[in-house]
Amino acid sequence: MPAAPNGLSPRAQAGEASPAIPFGDRLAAAVATRESQVVLGIDPDPAALWPAALAGMAESRARLVMALGDVERSVALDAGRGGRAARLEAAAAVLAHCHGLIDAAGPACVAVKPQLACFERLGFPGWVALEATVAHARDQGLLVIADAKRGDIAGSALAYQQAVFGGLETPHGASPGLGADAVTQNPLLGRDALAPFVVGARTAGAGVFVLVRTSNPGAADLFDVELATGGKLWELIAGLVAAAGTPGPISGLADVGAVCGATVPAHLARMRELMPCAPFLLPGIGAQGGAVADLAPAFAPGRAGGLVSASRSIANAHETAACAPAEAARAEAERLREQAWALG
Repeated sequence: MPAAPNGLSPRAQAGEASPAIPFGDRLAAAVATRESQVVLGIDPDPAALWPAALAGMAESRARLVMALGDVERSVALDAGRGGRAARLEAAAAVLAHCHGLIDAAGPACVAVKPQLACFERLGFPGWVALEATVAHARDQGLLVIADAKRGDIAGSALAYQQAVFGGLETPHGASPGLGADAVTQNPLLGRDALAPFVVGARTAGAGVFVLVRTSNPGAADLFDVELATGGKLWELIAGLVAAAGTPGPISGLADVGAVCGATVPAHLARMRELMPCAPFLLPGIGAQGGAVADLAPAFAPGRAGGLVSASRSIANAHETAACAPAEAARAEAERLREQAWALG
């Protein structure tokens, strides 16, 4: 029986008992098939979208209006009610931009990583635009990593993971949620915050990428703190990641991975030592100053051991290239793909 786009069999999606393919195996298969370790970050700013998106947003607007339904439609198009019309217009432009970006750069990528906050700030139309963006990425054969950085405990953690992976039982059936293949997670509330995400992800054949040491300069304020017991905080988190993950039987890659900032590549060898089976999500390439050439330790378990994440350097490549945005994005994504593949 062929796999569905989200990696689950049709039986599993229909609610029948059927084990999901482990995330590590799904990831390794996707990397091999697409010959890419590049993750396209999608962080749309309504004030800085591709001109072609603004010119072609009528179709996106119509799609959003239809999705909002009759009741919401009448409110959303009423400019006098809390700026809902403005949010609808912004969401339509964002959706058109995201489709164009995926169409241009997606062929050189293995996954997309939408930043949920960039859509959530647009209200209900923004979430509909997010769902449509995820659906378009799936249509192009791409995995979806929800960049949410959620972190909470008990019922709140369960609600967060159900929003991303689905599984909430309602009187009308199970809710699919966003249907993401993986999510980023903040571990600073400890094991009981991580556990619900791991359980929910594993049930869905999805993955969790835990923030181990991020790419921003302020990461040193916390992650690099020396502990009284020895070592740094990020090393302690790395131990939690290694303990929480279960390797896939085919690839050996775990379903719990690590977000490891590419801006401090000196840590990668130690990270790989502490997390030998974890896939690494490597943000910070390009705009933040990270370089693909410095990431070799991430690929020790194989090509799918490291995922090179780039957002602005792809979406804004046209700012330093003498060509249209789509052409520049395609070229930059392909350049990163070739560099990373050579390291693997």
